[in-house]
Amino acid sequence: MEALEVKGSLWLETEAGRFLGPGRVELLQRIEQSGSINKAANQMGMSYKKAWEMVQSMNAQAGTPFVLTQTGGEKGGGAKITPAAQGYIAYYTELRHRFQEFLAHESAKISKIIVEQGT
Repeated sequence: MEALEVKGSLWLETEAGRFLGPGRVELLQRIEQSGSINKAANQMGMSYKKAWEMVQSMNAQAGTPFVLTQTGGEKGGGAKITPAAQGYIAYYTELRHRFQEFLAHESAKISKIIVEQGT
């Protein structure tokens, strides 16, 4: 038998659907770094419309804004993430680390079972 690995994806959901996962966390991080939803979307190869829909969804589901926007003016528009978003990013990052450890542990267990059974 070929080697087996335990795989999985991790995201947080509300009753309204997917709330936070790897793509949304990356989008938030890129917004924080670039100060722009459009720049963040471009960096990810995503349309502005898709990024804007994700931001609106997170803002609505969180009950508090995750991204604040400012329309153009003398210095142009921009976007920034809120402390609430930063807290969720930190939590999700740590949760993902624990999840990866769990997957590695379970992969080691299944490999041991395969060896013991001689398959």
